[in-house]
Amino acid sequence: MKQISFVLVIVFCLMDQLMAQNKPVNSRIDLMLLQGDYEKVIDTCKQILAYDSLNPEIHYKMGIAYQNTLEDDLSLNSLKKAVTLNPLNSGYNFALAKAYYGKGKFKMAEPLLTRLCSMDSMKWSYSYYLTNIYMQSDRFDDAISVYKRFLMKDSTNYIYLDKMAFAGLKKGDFPLAKDLYKKALSTNPGDLTAIKNLAYCYSSAKSADTAVQLLSKGIEIDSSDMDLYIRRAQINYSISYTKRALDDYLIILASGDSSEVYLKRAGIGYCFNLQPREAIVYLLKAYRTDSSDYETCSYLGQCYYKIKDMKNSAYYYNRAIKILRPVNAQLGLTYVLCAESQKGYGNYPDAISGYLKAYDIVNDPNLFMIIANIYDEKLSNKEKAIYYYQKFLNNFKKSKMKFTPEYVEKIQKRLEFLKNAPK
Repeated sequence: MKQISFVLVIVFCLMDQLMAQNKPVNSRIDLMLLQGDYEKVIDTCKQILAYDSLNPEIHYKMGIAYQNTLEDDLSLNSLKKAVTLNPLNSGYNFALAKAYYGKGKFKMAEPLLTRLCSMDSMKWSYSYYLTNIYMQSDRFDDAISVYKRFLMKDSTNYIYLDKMAFAGLKKGDFPLAKDLYKKALSTNPGDLTAIKNLAYCYSSAKSADTAVQLLSKGIEIDSSDMDLYIRRAQINYSISYTKRALDDYLIILASGDSSEVYLKRAGIGYCFNLQPREAIVYLLKAYRTDSSDYETCSYLGQCYYKIKDMKNSAYYYNRAIKILRPVNAQLGLTYVLCAESQKGYGNYPDAISGYLKAYDIVNDPNLFMIIANIYDEKLSNKEKAIYYYQKFLNNFKKSKMKFTPEYVEKIQKRLEFLKNAPK
């Protein structure tokens, strides 16, 4: 019994000595980390792990050093060993979660962060990374539920308000986003990002005037932020306030941004302001940037017409026609294809409407034949069937398709039968 007690005393003494030795070693490693001597930290940790490979703190510190030398894989391996050896240590788990997050391995980071949040639901650093993962995977409701928890504790905290407002914005819940951005701006009225996002909420809710007022306020705060001018110009242009939009587009162009869309819209602004010569200057610049934009060509045709330059006017209108012709043909074909689908599931009224829209574009008399068949065979509407059979017979010679005399005769006989059939 005495021998056992003596052995235990020796073991405890050795453990005390090891712990006493570890403390100054850990302190030295911490000092080296603070001084940025990461290579020396790694060498020291390797020496310790050669005889103490199950020391989680040393694995953790080596993982931090590897992070700072940009050796991410080695850092991950060290941090994983630290967590494996001491799975309840929140510091190790958080460091590993952040390492996964930094490498975009969100599926690996999320369970670690979820566990940390369950251990301490009000530690913002844990929730910050977890909600970022939720946001990047479009799980806006999950993010909002976390932000709500923090706002219940601190309802005026700008960070929480801004984060939850953005989650509402991304979700498409504009009333929620508007309410929260207003509260956030009451705390920090100079936040231009919040101003832009609140303006977007108002413009999406068809409150363009309020959106413009907010962006104007932002411009008063920072008149060098071109994004504010771009947003205000876009809203004014979208509601046909082309003169107001013109003023902003000129500022944007003067800043050095000569994008085709800004050149074109400046030209259109001048056009609506009855200044065709000024409009032509900008529209020509836009045309040189993108000669396939039918809108630019069309407005050039209009402006040249206004200054009585009919030759150039005709040239640019012809350019617009050339650009639109294949689009128009494709639209006609799409109407036909859509009508075929509608006919296929018995939606005959919409199918007929589609065929008629297609005819307005492609002028194909064969479409009258299809409509006549629907009225004759599917809807039993004799009057309409007669009308469209007759339209086909009056126009079939204009079709690109060649119909045999036998086929035409068959249609004529069907038409006569319907006309003579008892009512």
